[in-house]
Amino acid sequence: MALKAAILLLSLGLGAAAWISALAQQPSPKGGGGSAADSSDVIRGVVSGVKQGEHALYLYERIERVESRKEASDPLPQSVRVSRVVPAGTGITKIPLGADGHPADTDAYRYELTKLLNSLTWAAEQGQPQREAYQKIQKKQKDRDDLIEATRSAFVFTYLSQEPRGDQMLSKYRMEPNPGFRSTNRATGLFAKVRGFVWVDDRSRELARVEGEVVEDISVGGFLAKVYRGSHFMQERYEIAPGLWLPTFSQYDFDGRKLFSSFAVHERTFYSNYRLIGPPKEALAVLRAELSKSVAPAADP
Repeated sequence: MALKAAILLLSLGLGAAAWISALAQQPSPKGGGGSAADSSDVIRGVVSGVKQGEHALYLYERIERVESRKEASDPLPQSVRVSRVVPAGTGITKIPLGADGHPADTDAYRYELTKLLNSLTWAAEQGQPQREAYQKIQKKQKDRDDLIEATRSAFVFTYLSQEPRGDQMLSKYRMEPNPGFRSTNRATGLFAKVRGFVWVDDRSRELARVEGEVVEDISVGGFLAKVYRGSHFMQERYEIAPGLWLPTFSQYDFDGRKLFSSFAVHERTFYSNYRLIGPPKEALAVLRAELSKSVAPAADP
C-alpha cells in the first residue's frame, strides 16, 4: 500500500502542477493576447487557481468511483469501489458505498457518519493536539504548493495546437523536462523522467487535461521498488464552481516491481457530486442535519 501511495502521489503531483510552466515559458498562441505583461498576469492567476483547487479538496466532499483492472485494456473492471469522500478538518474520511452509489447497509452507513461526526467535533475544538494536527496539514499543503512552483522551471512546454472540448477551446502543449533544471529534492528529481501533453482552457487559463508517460524507470524507496518506463497517467478537470477547477476523471496505468515480485496498478477514478461542506464547524451542521433526517446522498450513475 505504501508503494501504491507513492506511485499515485507522483502522478497526482505531476498531473496537478506540471502544466503551469507552459504559459510561463512559451508565448501565447495566436489570438491569446500576446504581450509579456499579459503572460505575467496569466501565470499569477493560474498558479493561484491550481493552489486554490488543491486546498479546496479540504472543503469539498465528493463521490469517488474507483475501477481496478488487471490490464489497462480490459473492457470491464476487476473490482469497483465507491466512496463518499468527506473532509474532516485534519484529514479525509472515506465512507464506503455500494456500486450504485447508495449505501449498501443503512445501519453501517449511519455508523460511519457518526464516526465522522465525532472526528469533526474533535477537529472543531481548540487545543494542543488539534494545533499539531493542523500544522501537519498545513505542511502537507505547503509541500504541494512548493511542488507546483518548482514545475515553472522543471519543464519546457511547446505550444502545439488548439482543440475543442464541448463548447470550450483548449490549447495543447507538449511537456518535456528542462535540461537546465537542477532538482533540490527527491520529489522534483522525478520530473526529469516524465514527458507528456497538457491542455489549457483558453477562457479561464485553467488546466483541463494532462497526459504523462514515465520515460525512464523510477526507483521508489531506494532500491526496494521500481516503476517501469511506459507507465502512464492522465487526468480530466472541469470547473465545478465559479473559478474552481477540480478533477472529474483520472487514469493510472503503472507497472513495476517490489523487491522480487512484479506489480501493476490499472485504475480509473471518477469524481462526482462535489459539494462545499466547509471547515469542521460548518461541516458539523451539515452532517448533524443529515443524520437527523437519515438522508444519504446518491452518486451519479
